[in-house]
Amino acid sequence: MNRASKSLLCAAAGLSLLSAAGCAAGEDTADAGQAPAESPTASPSTSGTASASGSASESYADGEYSGTGSYIPPSGTSEDVDVTLTLEGGVVTELEVETSQKNPTSKQYQREFTSGVKEQVVGKSLDELDVDKVAGSSLTSEGFNRALDAVRSVAAS
Repeated sequence: MNRASKSLLCAAAGLSLLSAAGCAAGEDTADAGQAPAESPTASPSTSGTASASGSASESYADGEYSGTGSYIPPSGTSEDVDVTLTLEGGVVTELEVETSQKNPTSKQYQREFTSGVKEQVVGKSLDELDVDKVAGSSLTSEGFNRALDAVRSVAAS
């Protein structure tokens, strides 16, 4: 088992423990028309290709990373937020976000979220990122932040 595989397994185990402990319980993140998520969990499907450059000021290796975070909207169907970002010196330089769009109402919020999240993320330190609400969507932000946590776990050098 190589170092990258061990890192992924450790990240997955840590996220599973956090999820089981209910760390997000009690957060009030309801949108207009959306209820708070019921025990959402982060998906440990984070992978990354990183090159250790030694220039990462935030203790993250430069490279491209992907992570998935989940949340549960009022429809009760788990929705996923897939995040792919590029880090240089601990700063996000590129960002791509894809959502599962399983429910028509969620689809609308997710579309609005993805159209506005880039300006809140690109050019900022990965450590400083905690997206609250983008274009009226706070539940999609939950999934996005969980995906960022998964990326942080893998990118930490």
